[in-house]
Amino acid sequence: MSQQKANQEKNAHVNRFYYPQDDAIEKPFNWKQMLRILKYLKPYSKTLLPAAFTAVLVNMIVRLIVPIIIGQYVIDRAIANQDTRLLVYLIILIIGLYLANYIANHFRIKTVNVLGQRTIYDLRKELFTHVQYLSHDFFDKRSAGSILVRILNDVNSLQELFTNGIINLLMDIFMLIGIIAILLSLSPQLALSVLVILPIMFYISTRLRRNIRRAWQNVRLQRSKLNSHLNESLQGIRITQSFSQEVENAEYFQGVNQGNFEAEQVAMKKSAYFGPFVEMSNAIGTVILIAYGSSLIINGTIGIGTFVSFAFYLGMFWEPISRLGQIYNQLLVAMASSERIFEFLDERPSVKEKENAEILTDMKGQITFDQVEFSYEEDRVALHEISIEIKAGQTVALVGHTGSGKSTIANLISRFYDPTKGAVRVDNHDLRDLSLESLRHNISVVLQDTFIFSGTIMENIRFGRPEATDEEVIESAKVVGAHEFITRLANGYDTEVEERGSILSAGERQLLSFARALLADPKILILDEATASIDTETEMRIQKALRKLLKGRTAIMIAHRLSTIREADNIIVLEHGRLIEQGNHQELVAKKGEYYDLVKSQFEMLEEL
Repeated sequence: MSQQKANQEKNAHVNRFYYPQDDAIEKPFNWKQMLRILKYLKPYSKTLLPAAFTAVLVNMIVRLIVPIIIGQYVIDRAIANQDTRLLVYLIILIIGLYLANYIANHFRIKTVNVLGQRTIYDLRKELFTHVQYLSHDFFDKRSAGSILVRILNDVNSLQELFTNGIINLLMDIFMLIGIIAILLSLSPQLALSVLVILPIMFYISTRLRRNIRRAWQNVRLQRSKLNSHLNESLQGIRITQSFSQEVENAEYFQGVNQGNFEAEQVAMKKSAYFGPFVEMSNAIGTVILIAYGSSLIINGTIGIGTFVSFAFYLGMFWEPISRLGQIYNQLLVAMASSERIFEFLDERPSVKEKENAEILTDMKGQITFDQVEFSYEEDRVALHEISIEIKAGQTVALVGHTGSGKSTIANLISRFYDPTKGAVRVDNHDLRDLSLESLRHNISVVLQDTFIFSGTIMENIRFGRPEATDEEVIESAKVVGAHEFITRLANGYDTEVEERGSILSAGERQLLSFARALLADPKILILDEATASIDTETEMRIQKALRKLLKGRTAIMIAHRLSTIREADNIIVLEHGRLIEQGNHQELVAKKGEYYDLVKSQFEMLEEL
């Protein structure tokens, strides 16, 4: 098997394995979408855009006037009549025009760069803000790396378009129109003979552009896979090393990298045909100009000055055409990127807030599940007609095997998802009638895999309540038992923690999440396996803290440890999304049902140890 074929098979395997949601885009150039991109220039339509267009207009006028001055006045009048004074005046005029052109160019470059940067800033801000408010099911279907690529790389791909592409496109189009008009006015027969190759050039370039478009769309797809895999590999480096999968992971990366390399090579190769094709067209036009133009001079149809002007304009004619090919490539890259960006911007949250959503100002914490059904996927039901009544201030434990629906119930209380059927209520208010902010402001969630942001310990605890004082932060840490280890750190509460809190142990990160939740002062507290990463000694301390933390609050505890759940007011036992038992610890043990079996199995495991 050849090396190329082996690489293709490896790439095919990798491309099937990673990120199936990033499909290749096979669509024609979409002018409607291009107009949507251009709308991001609207905020600057009265400031930066007029300034840029003024500079472009000055630049275009100078470039169109100078060949006329050289041919019609310098050669045909000043030199032909040996008029030295006129020649000096014309030279000064040309110098002045080029100086004005230099100033206009400098101003144009400066203005369009500012315009491009501000537009990209606005677009990236809008995209990030929009993604922040999308529902959890959006993130369930996409890798973090894929989302990262859209916000960073795809937005960056539009930068060249906003910075130079649009302005240059308009300038080159107007230049071509102006040049063609001047050529026809100078000598219609010579202009038509030179421009006769345009229809052939247009046909061939159209075929080239179609292939180039597809090639650059594939480049965007391969870059997305490369960046997504790289992001995932870095996040999972500890798992990779712990299973000694460095070589295999490097091979996967090599496959993705090879796919990106080959896509770039194909795109660049196809794009490279356009420049030489324009140069060949220029050469043919020049040959026609010399051959036919010379005969017109000999016959006295045109003068030498007209011929020189014509040669100037013909040289200028192919330059914007060549640039238009490059700009078209920019448009193709921008089109592929914009389709991916707008795909995100067009996403709407599945959990929607009503226009006149009620703001719950004084939540008590009573929770009701009324015949609730829920499915993450149509053919996989996670909850079956669950009816639960949780009183305000009550501590309820959710118990069951993995996949029984415990975390789903917690997600529905926070309204990360909406039930497929039935209703979830807080204080007799359907969650779908409440504003999301007022609901979630009164709920704190502590997860098993707690997330620590880059920043100081103080900033991480204060995350849920930014207005809290330092004293309140410290008091929260003391209540949950985190103060002791924080004060042992080099800079105490001002200690900088790296991404995901890697300088802290799992138990220490969990204690910080408890302090964060306590500081937020929620009416409803959800603990999803929150003590799973804490050792037995730390758990004994935190159980005492929990009594203070849970006092006066409605608490939903998801746990497997008997020590965590036995003191709950009500224990709800779930199996395959169905409620099969509920009651306190003593009642459920006396029933000798599913809960009794779970307790018994834990004691048997402890005895074996």
